Parts: sequence; C-alpha cells; structure tokens
Amino acid sequence: MAGHRMRTAVGVAVLAGAVLTGCSDGGGDGDAPSDAGSAAASRAASAASSLASQGADAVASATAEAGRRLEDIREGTDVEGDVKLGDPRTDADGRTTVEVTVRNTADSTKSFAVQVNYTDPGGTLLDTAVVTVPDVPAGKTARATARSSHDLSGDVRAAVARAVRY
Repeated sequence: MAGHRMRTAVGVAVLAGAVLTGCSDGGGDGDAPSDAGSAAASRAASAASSLASQGADAVASATAEAGRRLEDIREGTDVEGDVKLGDPRTDADGRTTVEVTVRNTADSTKSFAVQVNYTDPGGTLLDTAVVTVPDVPAGKTARATARSSHDLSGDVRAAVARAVRY
C-alpha cells in the first residue's frame, strides 16, 4: 500500500518493580508478624505482582501492535540491513529520540516502515516506536526520527527490530 502513511509511536508504559522486605519482631522465637502487618505485606505483594504483570502485558501488547502495523503493509520486503540508527538522545520534552536513516536499494521510489526498540543495557524492552520514511527515490537515502512515547531514563539503547520497504 504505497499510500499507507504511518507515523506512529507505539508506547509502552514500563512499570517500576517493588522490593518487599519481610519484618519480624526480631525475637527469633518463631512468632508470626502481627495480623495488620501480615495483611499489609500480603496486599503489597499482590499489588507488586499485579504491577509486574501489567508491565509485561504492556510490553507484549505494544510489540504485538507494532508487528500488526508492519504486517498490514502489503508486498513489503524485510530490509533491516538497509536501516541505520544514530545514537539515542533525550529531547527537550524528556523523550528518547534516535535518527533513522534508510537506504533504498530498489529500482523505484519506495517507502519504509521501521520498528525501533528501546532497551536497557540488559536487553529489557522499555518502549517501541514505529516510524515511516515515505517516498525515498531509488538509490537514495532519507532520514526520520523515532521518538519514545514516554520519558526513558538511564542508559537507553536503540535497535532496529524490523524494517519493511514497500
């Protein structure tokens, strides 16, 4: 679909995990914590588990949505090797951006859809963005900017997850 224009960031809200510490009366005599403390710890553990589950669900959902958007492109060719990313930077709004450069190796004008994954150094997915680079002439390069949907902190890395030329 040459007329298909997609300049969408698929956001992922990654939720911070909680660390829970058990408390005792320090007596070491096997006494159970108070009922109120036990109930609070139970509620906190349940909430932390729910948040972790929601965070994982949000990442999975965003990745699936990006995949669906790329799969909607008819007669596309996978071209990850024709895409280069710049270094991630933080813009004035606190969002992580990365310059996306595509090279059209086809014999005619083509458009590109590129999925950029933002991760931490351990490879944990923080966000996903899909950017379109329309109407790149044969043999030429063009640029666009992928932008995270929310503030990302720490050492953020960017990688091409998928690129389609159509």
